[in-house]
Amino acid sequence: MNDVAVAKPRFDRTSDDLGNIVEFGHVNVTVPDQSKAISFYITGLGLTRDPFMMAGIENIWVNVGRSQFHLPTRGKQVLRGTVGLMLPDLEALLKRLSYAGRQLQDTQFSFREVGDAVEATCPWGNRFRCHAPDPAKWGHMRLGMPYVEFDVPEGVDLSAIARFYRDVFDGITGMACDSRGAYAWVRVGDGNHLHFRTAKGPVSEFDGHHIQFSLANFSRPYKQLLERGVITEETNRHQYRFVDIVDVDSGKRLFKVEHEVRSMLHPMFTRTHINRNPDVTLPTYVPGYEYSNWALN
Repeated sequence: MNDVAVAKPRFDRTSDDLGNIVEFGHVNVTVPDQSKAISFYITGLGLTRDPFMMAGIENIWVNVGRSQFHLPTRGKQVLRGTVGLMLPDLEALLKRLSYAGRQLQDTQFSFREVGDAVEATCPWGNRFRCHAPDPAKWGHMRLGMPYVEFDVPEGVDLSAIARFYRDVFDGITGMACDSRGAYAWVRVGDGNHLHFRTAKGPVSEFDGHHIQFSLANFSRPYKQLLERGVITEETNRHQYRFVDIVDVDSGKRLFKVEHEVRSMLHPMFTRTHINRNPDVTLPTYVPGYEYSNWALN
C-alpha cells in the first residue's frame, strides 16, 4: 500500500480569516449643506452618489467601493479621527480637489500631499487620508475604505479596546506600531479595519456620528452588550445600536462611537454598489469606461 503524500504548508491561512465581523458598511456623519457635500465627496474625491437610495435632498449615500458614506442633512458632525480611502489615481485626485475648491471657499476644506498619500479635510472638518492601490501593502483593494482611525484620549488603554472587540464580537484584533506610534486594530471585513490611536492633543466630545458593520453570529454579541447595559437602540430584528466601548473586565467606559450592528439577514447585506469612473467626463468620454472596479484584476 502506497503512502499518501502530505502537502507542506505554503500559505498563511490566517490571512483569510475574517472573524465574526464580516462586512464594513458605512460611516455616517451629518452635514448642513448638501451642495457642499456633493462638491467635496462627488466632485473632489471622485466618489459616486448611490443612484437608488436617498435620491432627495434630505440625505445622500456615497459609494466607496463596497462601503459608503451616509450624509443626512442636519447640523455638522465630525468623526474624531481620520477615514482612510483607497483611490485609483492620486494625481487625478489632486486635480479634482483643486477644482472642487472653487465651490468650497470660506469653509474648512483643504488638501495636501503628505508622503505617498493625499490628506483632505471636508468643508466641516472631517479628515481623510487617501492612498493609491498597492497590492503588497493593501491587498486587492482598488477603491474603498481600508480603515477608519479614531483619535483616543490620552490615558485610555488601547489594548482594552482591542480586547472589547475580540471578546464581545469574536473579532480579529491586535496591536501594531508604525512611525506615528502604537495603535489597536480590528478587522471588520475584507480589507477593512478600525484603528484606535492615542491622540497627541485634546479630543472633542462625541457628537453622534456612527459606523456600521455586519456580523455572522448576531445574537451572542447582543447578549453581551445587553448584559453590560450599553444597547442604545433596538432598531428591528436585523439591527441594533450601541455607543460605549467598555473594558470587558471592569466595565469602565473607554471610548464613544455609535455602532450600527446588522445581521447577515439584513436586506442590505452585501448590497451591490455602483462606482463610477471619475476620469470619464464630457471631453474624455469613451463608451464602456463609465464604471470603476473596486478591486484590482
